[in-house]
Amino acid sequence: MSRTKPAAELTSHLGYWLRYVSNHVSLAFARKVEAHGVTVAEWVFLRHLLDAERMAPSQLAERMGMSRGAISKLADRLVAKALIKRRDDPQDGRAHTLSLTAAGRTLVPKLAALADANDAEFFDHLTPKDRSKLLQILQELVKHRGLPKPPTE
Repeated sequence: MSRTKPAAELTSHLGYWLRYVSNHVSLAFARKVEAHGVTVAEWVFLRHLLDAERMAPSQLAERMGMSRGAISKLADRLVAKALIKRRDDPQDGRAHTLSLTAAGRTLVPKLAALADANDAEFFDHLTPKDRSKLLQILQELVKHRGLPKPPTE
């Protein structure tokens, strides 16, 4: 009779704990930004635009790990909220670029402060050394596995 190894407890897996913490951190942040009328995906989109005068939708798609269609839908929502604007690309009349409006430029730092507060809420009890080590370990896992940028929505 062959004996099979007993199934490990869920809580014995690192993945279980990563997902557990990630879900709580992500949900808390989603609630914070939604109180300002945007989704997490919209926040990421806006944050990418903050450092650029303007950007092509294809560049945003690559940076965010999303399809061009998904970026187009996000852009439509953000245009409707008057947080970004579309302009014809001066180098290519068939293309366009995206940029923040004044309202978008005002909102992004507020949302960034919420991201900082959310991190503090979940991780400030860790020592700076432990926070740094956790960040290093997670970044090392991403690099080692060659993980692509995850979709934000």
